[in-house]
Amino acid sequence: MTPSLAALIRKELNLFFNTPVAFIATVIFLLFVGWFFNSTLFLENSASLRTLFNVAPFAFLFFIPALTMKLFAEELRSGTYDLLVSKPVSLVQIITGKFLAANLVILVLLAPTLLYAVTIGSLAPLDWGVVAGGYLGLLMVGAIYTSVGIFTSSLTENQIVAFISGFVLSFLLYTANQIGIFVPGAISSLFEYLSVGTHFTAIARGVIDSRDVVYTLGMVILFLTLTWLVLLNRREK
Repeated sequence: MTPSLAALIRKELNLFFNTPVAFIATVIFLLFVGWFFNSTLFLENSASLRTLFNVAPFAFLFFIPALTMKLFAEELRSGTYDLLVSKPVSLVQIITGKFLAANLVILVLLAPTLLYAVTIGSLAPLDWGVVAGGYLGLLMVGAIYTSVGIFTSSLTENQIVAFISGFVLSFLLYTANQIGIFVPGAISSLFEYLSVGTHFTAIARGVIDSRDVVYTLGMVILFLTLTWLVLLNRREK
């Protein structure tokens, strides 16, 4: 990692953790996920992390667009983006720095939920391979949502528009397999493959398939490349 990239990551982390929005969003996420987890554990008397892995991707649909909506939109609105690109850093470094910083935030966000795994493990035998697969799946979903959010943030100076666009696009990607039910066979298979939910479900079972890894990397590279093209076009105008 280059010093410039490390500096960009530190900058983004400082901007996030030095604002009350970060604290509020984190608390809301943990309360939302924790409520469903405790409901399953104590009301249904079910010792499983399945609820966490079912609910977290949907909580991400709100949290991650909220995290990414300002990454470019706010800088474009305030004019600090022009200052940023005037420094000796490339567009690729800027985009990569914001992407990595956002994913570090997601990692920090998920860390407290490990207490759920410890709690379950103290009550009943737990398949730690499935737990590891579930968390890996959440990180992969988070990476895809983040790349989508960065892309939508680069399209507008309005954070609300960036949030809504990121939410809608992420939602469509997650539920693409459900949409595929209503289209012909060959196209349905394409929708099935494009669905984030399909690949997350496979990984959350504890089975790491190279196709799911390739899919995740492909989606991340696609949306970050689109972001690069949008910003490159802005710079050339």
